[in-house]
Amino acid sequence: MILCDLCGQAKECQQKDIEGKEYDICAACWNPLAERLKGKGRVKKERETVFIPPLPKEPEKPEAKPVPGEPPKIWGSGGRPQ
Repeated sequence: MILCDLCGQAKECQQKDIEGKEYDICAACWNPLAERLKGKGRVKKERETVFIPPLPKEPEKPEAKPVPGEPPKIWGSGGRPQ
């Protein structure tokens, strides 16, 4: 015997899955509820794959200035560190 989630009485209940939650509902409560819901609701859709466009690349940040006490970087004509 399980307590019905709708009427609160200890009866033989079945587990019903409604919107991702489980409920214990006895036949006396389920039959009128099923009659009221007949013909209502939504058609169950299959999941679709959605492709998201790639994120734009962020521009490279210029190098930070040297910390006080460190020697500065000297760049040659080739654009490479010496």
